[in-house]
Order: sequence, then structure tokens, then C-alpha cells
Amino acid sequence: MSSDFKITLKILWGVRERGERGPKPGLTVERIVQAAIELADAEGLEATSMRRVADKLGVGAMSLYRYVPGKTELLDLMLDAVHADDSVPPQGDWRTQLEWLARRSRDRIKRHPWMLQVVVGQRPPLGPNIIADFDAYLAAVTGIGLRPQETIATTELLGFFVEGATRNAIEAAQAAREVSDEQYWSERQEFWEEYFDPERFPAISAAWDAGAYDEALDSFAFGLQRILDGIEARLGR
Repeated sequence: MSSDFKITLKILWGVRERGERGPKPGLTVERIVQAAIELADAEGLEATSMRRVADKLGVGAMSLYRYVPGKTELLDLMLDAVHADDSVPPQGDWRTQLEWLARRSRDRIKRHPWMLQVVVGQRPPLGPNIIADFDAYLAAVTGIGLRPQETIATTELLGFFVEGATRNAIEAAQAAREVSDEQYWSERQEFWEEYFDPERFPAISAAWDAGAYDEALDSFAFGLQRILDGIEARLGR
């Protein structure tokens, strides 16, 4: 285990609050992390440098290094901090709990879209809040009839879906702020009139004629329910 990782773990779990070089009174890891989160929420992850965080706190940049080794460690702390949540999953079966957890995860990403830029994959920061979030997902599917390996795969499947679906929604919203969907497709009317051949693309034409594009479907709710249906079918087998 590297020395930097040991330090990060101590900070994540509250074992190491301050450095040994006379920290500035009133400055804490919590204040630094909160300032960084606020900066990332407002301006994006690119703007969240150690210097910008220090400026927001009204201290010198070097003061931060007495508490946090660097930006990599700061990102770990930020990611764990936004996972802090005292809400309790509702009483109910596994399906009710998983749906609630998935929606909570989506709402978290929508509040902090910069999370999508912090690539963690199978190696997330081992902080208490991230561990608690994973434990809640795992608790919802433990003992329902899945094999142990399948409980892990189920939580990963939901995580991948929530991240991908929420990313698409955030990117679509950002694009719509620049150019509305109405304007975008209006500017491309020529394509449908002069280039699109209904006979060459019969499935698209049939979907259009059937009214598939008349009303938008809540794709997140639809996808989530189909995943839960799949789990339920697996239990039935």
C-alpha cells in the first residue's frame, strides 16, 4: 500500500485531520472539501484546482496541502462526501428498495454532474459514505434468491445503468440549453424531405407512422423497470 493511499484512507475515515506543519486555525478537511464541491458544482471540475479552492477559502494554496496531499486525494474526498446521505430506504420488498436507491443515485449525480468526470470504475475511493452506499444496494438483494456472485453483479448492473442514463440526460439538457430540440430538428427538416427514404428504412418509418415519436417516454423509469423485471424473472427460474 502506497504512503499516499494510506494518508488518503486516514483522511477519509477521520483518522488524520491535520498535518504536522502548523495548520491555519479554523481550516479543516471538511471546509476544504465543501468548498471544492461548491466550486465544482458551480463551474465544473476543470475549475476546481487547489489554488481556486484556496482562493474561495481566503487562504494560501500551500495551506491546503497541510490537510490534503493533492488534487487526486481531494477528488476522492469530494466523491465520498457527496455520497453522505442519512435518508433510509423505504420499507418494502427488494424491488421497492432498489428502485429507491437507483433514483437516489441518479439525483446525486444530477446535483453534482462533475461526478461523471471522476473515473472510478471498479476501484472507487474506499470512503465510509461510498462503502455505505454500496452496502445499501447489496443489502437490498441479499437473501432474495440470487447467488452471492449475482448479488454483486446486480448492484454493478444498476450502477452502470444509472450512470449511463443520467449522463445521457445531463448531456441532453446541456445541448438543449444551447439549441432547443425544436430548433435543432426544424433546421434538419430538409434531411427528412430530401434524403430520408422510407422504403430503405422501413422500421423507422413504421415507428413514425405508429406515433412512437409523438410523446417522449421516461427512458430512465422504463429502463429501470426492465432491469428489475429481469431480476424478478431470474428469481422465478
